[in-house]
Amino acid sequence: MTDVTPFLWFDDDAAAAIDFYTELIPGSEIVSISRYPDEVPGMGGKVMHAHFRLAGRDYFAMDAGPQFPFTEAVSLYVSCADQADVDRCWTALVADGGQEQPCGWLKDRWGLSWQIIPDRLMELIRDPDPQRAHRAVQAMLQMSKIDIGAVEAAAAAA
Repeated sequence: MTDVTPFLWFDDDAAAAIDFYTELIPGSEIVSISRYPDEVPGMGGKVMHAHFRLAGRDYFAMDAGPQFPFTEAVSLYVSCADQADVDRCWTALVADGGQEQPCGWLKDRWGLSWQIIPDRLMELIRDPDPQRAHRAVQAMLQMSKIDIGAVEAAAAAA
């Protein structure tokens, strides 16, 4: 069977990003890192190839220069069990130069886009009552970081 694994191209700080991601996301680990030899001009010691797991899923990464920066066209979706999990992930990912974005999205300091989404939000926007679901969506559209209590209150409002 053929595997499909996301491969992340970093400018020159893949090792720091991988360390950060594997510490932030439970069930994560660095599998291997190989580095460019010193003889490679401008790349000596940087990550040539890294294999790591986030929450048990495989990823690859490399340092390869600024030619292809990350865009919002690809993001990592984090399912959060509760508000504390949302707050923990959000705070860590926007720290040190990350950027808040609308509707639970953000960019980390490396420019990689993330969606920090509480499971409860998905329940509320899929509510069988279309009016409750609509109110939940409208509340979410006003937020950067998702506030589960505020979305629940909006959904319940008559």
